[in-house]
Amino acid sequence: MKKQAVISKTGNLQKKRTHYAGAAQNKNKKQAKTAKTQDKNVKRKSFDVFHAIFLTGVLVIISVCVSLAVILIRSGMNRVSVSEYVLPGETIDAQTTGEPAFVEPEPANYITDQPLHTAPSPASVVSTAVPQRVTEQLIENSGTLVFVIDDAGNNLRELEPFLKIPVPLTIAVLPGLPYSAEAARRIRAAGKEVFLHQPMEAIGAQNPGPGAIYSGMSAEEIRSILERNVAEVGPIAGINNHQGSKITMDSGAVETILAFCAENNLHFLDSRTTAESIVPAVAQKMGIRIAERNVFIDNENDRDSMLHYISTALARSKEYGSAVMIGHVWSGELAPLLAEQIPLYVKKGYNIKTASDIIVKR
Repeated sequence: MKKQAVISKTGNLQKKRTHYAGAAQNKNKKQAKTAKTQDKNVKRKSFDVFHAIFLTGVLVIISVCVSLAVILIRSGMNRVSVSEYVLPGETIDAQTTGEPAFVEPEPANYITDQPLHTAPSPASVVSTAVPQRVTEQLIENSGTLVFVIDDAGNNLRELEPFLKIPVPLTIAVLPGLPYSAEAARRIRAAGKEVFLHQPMEAIGAQNPGPGAIYSGMSAEEIRSILERNVAEVGPIAGINNHQGSKITMDSGAVETILAFCAENNLHFLDSRTTAESIVPAVAQKMGIRIAERNVFIDNENDRDSMLHYISTALARSKEYGSAVMIGHVWSGELAPLLAEQIPLYVKKGYNIKTASDIIVKR
């Protein structure tokens, strides 16, 4: 009996040991399984983080590429094809005046600060460029261009090509010539603007032509000449000077001319045949608003040279809001060049106006 009890006790002990060993083994399996699951979760989270970072990087790169493409496309649309941004310099207008045709390196505002019949006011500011969509192309309003064509009146053959250009032009007619009155009539009939191209004395003693104003003349003599010339080619919108480097440096003569313009509701454009012109200063003192020539187009009468001078005006227009250019009817290459180029300037957003359009009365 005692031996059987020992054996029974030993068997129970072994069963317990086996039970505990099995429990421990099950516990270890559960722990291993839990650890394995945790490893899988960590790996999955790491992959998700890497995947998110990769996708974010791809999206950033795509966004940068798209932005650069848009910038390049817009900059390409707004680029002016004519060779532009040539700095102005000093040139000679020997064919028309024999005088220096000065192009200011740092041009001042081309319009004096005051309107007609009013007190001085701050300089006018041309509206800033506004992008517009024309024929599904984004273009920039690059400012205002004014083309003034001088020396009409010698004949009608040279004038006709300019009358066919379908944009506003200002054409200045010399007085006392065989076709002065008829040229003015045809210019008005074509819808263009007529200015009197008033001859004035030059420093170099060149002959300015019939109906000229000379230094030493009294105010009454100057007024009489202006009245006669205006009656011949009128009605007109304004006056600009032919030659005149000596007169535009004479304060008394300039005051008489500008007073005549103000009294007769006429605009004045200073052709700037000399850098020493005092017309802007006198106009400012009198409270009269005028315009000034910025560029002579045909100092050299060939295509490349004229494109060069026009390009300086395009650059000025984009920077200052407008530019006034003067050419001449006798320039055989000018009319075909303008007929070809002006539609391109319009397409690029430039406004083509007359001289009167930029001399606004208030």
